[in-house]
Amino acid sequence: MSVTIEEDMQKAFEKLNLEKELINKQLDGFISRQYILESKLKNVGNIIPKLQELHIDAEEIAKKVHHTAAIAENVSEKVRRLDVTRSLVSECQQRVHDLLDLQLCSEEVQAALKNEDYEKAAAHVHRVLSIDQSVLQKTADNIAQDHTTVDNSFILLKEVSEHLRVVVAKKFKEAIADEDLASVERFFKIYPLLNMHEEGLKEYSLYLSSKLRQASVKNIKMALDATHSETKPNIIFADTITLLLEGTARVIETHQPLVDMYYGHEKLIPFYLYIQEECDSQANKIVTEFLNYRNVKGKIRQVNEYQNNSKITDKIDPKSLDILLGELTMMHYKVDLYFKFVKRKLGNESKSDTKEINKIDTLIKGCDLNCRMQEVLDYYIQLERYFTEESVFKAVAMDALVEDNNVSSMVDDVFFILRKSIRRASTSGSVEALCSVINNVRVLVETKYCPVLKKQLEQGYSTGYLDVAQAYTSVRLQIDPEVKAKLFLTYLNNSDVTLEYLQMLKTNVNEEIALAFPHLTEKDKEKVGICLSELVSTSSSVTSNIIAYGMKQLRESAIKPRLSSWFASFSEISYELTEEEFGGYETNEPFVRKLISKIDEFLTSFKETLTTNNYDSLVNLVAIEIARYFEKVVLKAKFNRLGGLALDKEVRSLVSFLATTTSWSVRDKFSRLTQISTLLNLERLTELSELDGQSGVDRLKLSDVKKVLSLRTDFSRDEIENIKL
Repeated sequence: MSVTIEEDMQKAFEKLNLEKELINKQLDGFISRQYILESKLKNVGNIIPKLQELHIDAEEIAKKVHHTAAIAENVSEKVRRLDVTRSLVSECQQRVHDLLDLQLCSEEVQAALKNEDYEKAAAHVHRVLSIDQSVLQKTADNIAQDHTTVDNSFILLKEVSEHLRVVVAKKFKEAIADEDLASVERFFKIYPLLNMHEEGLKEYSLYLSSKLRQASVKNIKMALDATHSETKPNIIFADTITLLLEGTARVIETHQPLVDMYYGHEKLIPFYLYIQEECDSQANKIVTEFLNYRNVKGKIRQVNEYQNNSKITDKIDPKSLDILLGELTMMHYKVDLYFKFVKRKLGNESKSDTKEINKIDTLIKGCDLNCRMQEVLDYYIQLERYFTEESVFKAVAMDALVEDNNVSSMVDDVFFILRKSIRRASTSGSVEALCSVINNVRVLVETKYCPVLKKQLEQGYSTGYLDVAQAYTSVRLQIDPEVKAKLFLTYLNNSDVTLEYLQMLKTNVNEEIALAFPHLTEKDKEKVGICLSELVSTSSSVTSNIIAYGMKQLRESAIKPRLSSWFASFSEISYELTEEEFGGYETNEPFVRKLISKIDEFLTSFKETLTTNNYDSLVNLVAIEIARYFEKVVLKAKFNRLGGLALDKEVRSLVSFLATTTSWSVRDKFSRLTQISTLLNLERLTELSELDGQSGVDRLKLSDVKKVLSLRTDFSRDEIENIKL
């Protein structure tokens, strides 16, 4: 117990010593800072007198600032009162001037009327109409003037105003009757001075509309006369509506500044509506005459009846629609250009006012001209679809083999028609029409054109290797096998060229769209792009399947029947070779040389008749089938070491030859056969471990490896069974 107390005391003592040392250090620090603190306190003592001086100066400055602020506030108040007084004086002066103007106008307006100076008279009336009569009467009282005089002046000027309105309206009509354009414009400018904006705008617009109507009636008559003449211009109605639109655009272009200057910006759209109403009326007449003379509705009805009833044989020759379709697209294109002009003219004047621009768009979409053009566009799309389909059918029916060419005439003819239809749609100025025609082309290619390719390939490929069924069919149908084979290869080439032409069509159409629609919106670009992509992707997919089907036919009819004869000599050769036999075999290569010769002869017969892609596909198929058949006959033979070496060299020679016949890779087709020949070329089974893990070795399973090695007569069966990979 005592020991514990002593230890606690010792610890407490040590703790106190540590605290003592800490306190001593703190005291030393305070003492060392004493001189610094004393120095700073001394400096503070020196600064205090200066601070007192600064305080006194600051108070003086504050007094001056307050005094200056008071003066400024006083001056501002006086300035405000002065502004109010000045505005009152200015208003008073204006009223005095108004009184003087009233007296002056009263005195001069009748003289102006007497001299038929209607502009001056209207200006006087306009000046008086802008004056507030009640305010002016108070002003007259304030300056001790008899306000009865003011009332009389107003009464006089109002009477003059009414009289002037009647005179101006009469003179305006007389100017119209006399075809005096200068006088028409003169009185048109007077209307706003008399607060007759609506009347003036209406009368002037009706006058301009009458000019449009006269020109249009004349042009329609000329068009109808031309249709009965011997020449019969092909696009006379498109030209007629173009003249109408150009005339309307000229009226807007010429007279819009006049309306804007004298009637105000807000009157531009009403002015356009007046003019557009007459344009709609005349365009409606032109379109009606066009539809009647060209018998468009009758043609549509005949097309629908033909398409809905397969028994009807009387149909419209698609070639006869070519000119009509061009006129339809031109008509719509001209109207589209006109509407773009209107949007540009009125839109620029609206100063980018979104609400007003939307209003312009709504007016254009709702006008009769736009509605008739939608009708025209609908007729065009229906007739264009018929034209494209029937022209393609005609091209297919007239298909013929082209001399010195590996495709028939059908492909060029069909894609010429397709491109022509799409190009014509792009000249209509309508993105919707373009997309509709592209979609119609896609459906036509998928459902009408591609089945023609498939149907011919379904007839099969006739060769000298005819089975009983093929021979019977050829005799019964009296089909020359060579002609049948040539047709098969031609249509296989047609399918391949179709893929190429689809890509070319997309490229060409994109270029033409860029020219036809230079200011296409991103939304419309995306819409057209989707239609084109669907045309190419879906049609290419169908065509690729047809090519694959044709290649399958070639494999079954041309390649497989030849394999047994190509490999006939293999079974006649022994691969259990002596050194002497191996030397002779290596020199002569009796099997592989014959095989390569036969393959080369076979491929050469196709090289000039197939397209490059189809030829490469054929070589690819030949490589696959040869590799399979070669493996099959190898697994039936027996080998020793030298025989395996000979086989390995033959396989390499064969692969090297096929690699030179095509730009495609064929070595991967022989990977299994190459591994088999490598296994048969082993000197000892222990070398197998060196092959394990190399690229491609895992293609053969352990069971396959054992099966291949069992072909070696010089390997032990027990050792082969004990192999582990």
